[in-house]
Amino acid sequence: MAERVRADMPGLSVADTLLALGQSCLDRGEGEQAFAWFRSAARGGDARAINMLGRCLEHGWGVPADPVQAAAHYRKAADLGDGWALFNLADLHCRGMGVPADDEAAYRLYAAAAAKGIAKALNMLALFHESGRAVPADEATARTLFKAAAEGGDCWGRFNYARTLLLDGLRDEALRWFRLALASGFPDFYRSMATALAPHPDPRIQALAAQAAAFADPGTPQESRL
Repeated sequence: MAERVRADMPGLSVADTLLALGQSCLDRGEGEQAFAWFRSAARGGDARAINMLGRCLEHGWGVPADPVQAAAHYRKAADLGDGWALFNLADLHCRGMGVPADDEAAYRLYAAAAAKGIAKALNMLALFHESGRAVPADEATARTLFKAAAEGGDCWGRFNYARTLLLDGLRDEALRWFRLALASGFPDFYRSMATALAPHPDPRIQALAAQAAAFADPGTPQESRL
């Protein structure tokens, strides 16, 4: 998850403040006002704000969902150098939303996002290598990338790295990474984690599943990609 910008931090630019106000509105479920703040920040050409307009258009936060326009905003922000915009555009190509489904384009964009320090992109590259999607299947590379994503702080990377450790029988180390994943997630992630771990016979893992289910609260702030 991207670092969240706070409006009360000293030394913030106007764009930083507008972005923080928009994120605060998203956290409260006020999508329309959030979109207005992001639009104000985007008028100055801030790539992060343009990316967040894309997020709003993709998910219908305060405006009707429009994946085609979302892709256009992501492309513009990516051209301005925003790593999260590269990631988000890759996601659209991965799912074929607003742009043609194109695994090779998605892989290239995820790689470009990873080069800009987006740990979540490392996790996606790992999934491509694990499944043989767009690239030859390569379990060793997938595990290396999962570990890098986990160490970079991505909740999905932490979960998937823990999953591979569990397959290797390294249950205690897997539990450590599952717990770290719980500390860095968001509602949709918690729901997925709870569903994946609940059937496991180990009561410690079942307890983690219960914690994840408890964290999957609609009042939890929206995932940010500023």
